[in-house]
Amino acid sequence: MTPPFDDRIQTVSELTHSIRGLLETTFPFVTVTGEISNLRQPVSGHLYFTLKDSNAQIKAVLFKPQQRYLACIPSDGLEVLCRGRLSVYEPRGEYQLIVDYLDTKGAGALRIAFDRLKAKLASEGLFDPARKKPLPFLPERIALVTSPQGAAVVDFLRMAQQRFPAVPIEIYPVRVQGEGAAGEIAAAIDEANRRRTSEVIVLCRGGGSSEDLWAFNEEVVAQAIARSALPVVSAVGHEVDVTIADLVADARAATPTAAAELVLPDGRNLKRKIADYNTRLLNAMRRHLAGYRRQVETSQRLMGDPTLTVAHFLLRLDHARDTLGRATLHRLQHDQAATRDLLARLLRNDPRQRLANARLLTREYRERLNLLIRHQLERKEALLAQGAGRLDAVSPLAVLGRGYALVRNTATGTIIRSARQTTVGDTVQVTLHQGSIDCTVTMVDEGAGLPGQPGDQRQQGGNNNVTASNATPHLPFDS
Repeated sequence: MTPPFDDRIQTVSELTHSIRGLLETTFPFVTVTGEISNLRQPVSGHLYFTLKDSNAQIKAVLFKPQQRYLACIPSDGLEVLCRGRLSVYEPRGEYQLIVDYLDTKGAGALRIAFDRLKAKLASEGLFDPARKKPLPFLPERIALVTSPQGAAVVDFLRMAQQRFPAVPIEIYPVRVQGEGAAGEIAAAIDEANRRRTSEVIVLCRGGGSSEDLWAFNEEVVAQAIARSALPVVSAVGHEVDVTIADLVADARAATPTAAAELVLPDGRNLKRKIADYNTRLLNAMRRHLAGYRRQVETSQRLMGDPTLTVAHFLLRLDHARDTLGRATLHRLQHDQAATRDLLARLLRNDPRQRLANARLLTREYRERLNLLIRHQLERKEALLAQGAGRLDAVSPLAVLGRGYALVRNTATGTIIRSARQTTVGDTVQVTLHQGSIDCTVTMVDEGAGLPGQPGDQRQQGGNNNVTASNATPHLPFDS
């Protein structure tokens, strides 16, 4: 049969170590309330005690380094609130509570509220060092938010008087504990930012219990400090007292006296430093002047008398001035002559004169052109008349006017010069000087010719009879 346990065999140390790891990872942090009993503190300085209630108990240890954060002195029978980690003390096989924080039961509730608000504000970035504003080296005015009846204001003013009495301090009176104190503190911070008459704000309060300082652990105060445009210094309680205002503020002072030392420089020390800087500055200036004086003396030995050098350059300057004057005058005269020449050329080429000359020349050319046109017209008219006379002399119309006629073949439109070009029945058109006659050939006589012309021979039986079928007047050469 299979045994009801693991086959792997462990040593007592291994098992105890495993149990310890399981406890530490399962219960990383616990908060336990109970009564202290069997309290003892050996030579090591650690506190060993039992934390119990009516039904159970647990071993607890508070190591020496953690004891500096104790808000109360542990004692048997004291009801406390503890926060810590569960672990196992392996040599004895006992589990125990390793305490990181211990306070009385009532104060422990405040501590839990403090830790919760601290975690919330940390997640919002109010503790981020990057958002903290630097303090002015020497503020012109300080806004002190505190109770005017407390000892803290006296300590602050006394130290401020010692360090730098010339800086005025404006006090914003508020309650620093009790119900409504947190609202007054936040309102005073806002008022100082609204007035802007001061350059830094100091929250000041003396020491006290957690309940007394609780106004500076309220979120309303933390938010007022965070939105302040002026840097805020927190001086609340004693050095061991840490409040939310201390964590959010741009700077923290352990006490009101330390706050005055933080925001104000030591006037006497500052005067000594200024005097020392003044002496060092004067000595440095003397050393520089001595060095420059030696350089000037060395340069004088190398250059000689500078007044002679200046006189030499003055002579060169006078010579250059004269040369420049002559050159300028010569250039001016040359430019004047060139200007006169250009003016004369401009007058010769005056557009108005040239335009008048062009008008005269145009008028002359117009007259000559008109004369030439008339001569050409007359000559062309004479040539036309001569040509018309010649044309009229050879014109067929002139011949027709003397009684001759022009005969065409009506079908072909050709001119008939010989009887051989016609046959009986052809239709011919006879053009006279005035009008024309359409005729039909009834007989052809090929031997007939013009009277008195060579070759005027008539063939026998060659009579050419033409019958006019109709006579229609036509214009000359109308085809």
